[in-house]
Amino acid sequence: MDLQEITDEIVLIITQYGLDVIGALVILIIGFIVSKRVPAILIKIMNKRGIDPTVSGFLGSLTRFAIMAITLLLVLAQFGVQTASLIAVLGAAGLAIGLALQGTLSNVAGGVMLLIFRPMRVGQYVEVAGHGGTVKNVSLFTTELATPDNIQVIIPNGSVWGNAIRNFSFHPTRRMDLVMGIAYEDDIDKARDIMLRLIEADERSHKEPAPLIEIAELADSSVNFTVRVWCDNGNYFPLKFALTKAIKQAFDKEGISIPYPQRDVHLIKED
Repeated sequence: MDLQEITDEIVLIITQYGLDVIGALVILIIGFIVSKRVPAILIKIMNKRGIDPTVSGFLGSLTRFAIMAITLLLVLAQFGVQTASLIAVLGAAGLAIGLALQGTLSNVAGGVMLLIFRPMRVGQYVEVAGHGGTVKNVSLFTTELATPDNIQVIIPNGSVWGNAIRNFSFHPTRRMDLVMGIAYEDDIDKARDIMLRLIEADERSHKEPAPLIEIAELADSSVNFTVRVWCDNGNYFPLKFALTKAIKQAFDKEGISIPYPQRDVHLIKED
């Protein structure tokens, strides 16, 4: 092969593949720029809307990988590679990986939903998936609680999002319920006035909604009052403990008895 033939072959190769190479380079450059700017814009928008940085960073990285994958497929198509079969193989591989990591992906999906919709926040007391405690951390995979006796509980996010969440700290106010029993011989109105006086004297109890003190049950051994008082969320337990003690002491002082459970047994003598 002489020099002229070599030159003609090079020109032919450049003519056939030069435009493809240039097109592939252009696609790569555009894809690289888009993979940088689009995720950054998405992250900026999500941060402005108050979405957790963990979620915005995760979704931004996911978007970047998706753009790069599309760019790679376009480059291969530029050189005449049949991408349909490649996409099918990648889809099958993705399905297999998804099935193998079904539990993990479920936890990630639950974590994303928890961090976007925020049904609970760090520092709030919640009950979820059979556990109660103060929220310490919510990540993409798990939610960490601390029980009232300071035991760490880590729950997979799939279980958290898939169950009812009771958030005791969500609203600023909360209703406190007590059941107080008095003897059948005691003065009902007097007992009610004592409890109402103690509730109104405690500044932690709200005037609106007004406290409710009503007879709820004529039990076996006592007449039971239902006592309902609204208070600030943070005062729930201090007020409950204080009122329980104050009512007991006031009943003792005023001669109102809190009866023990009792049962009358009648013996019948058979001749």
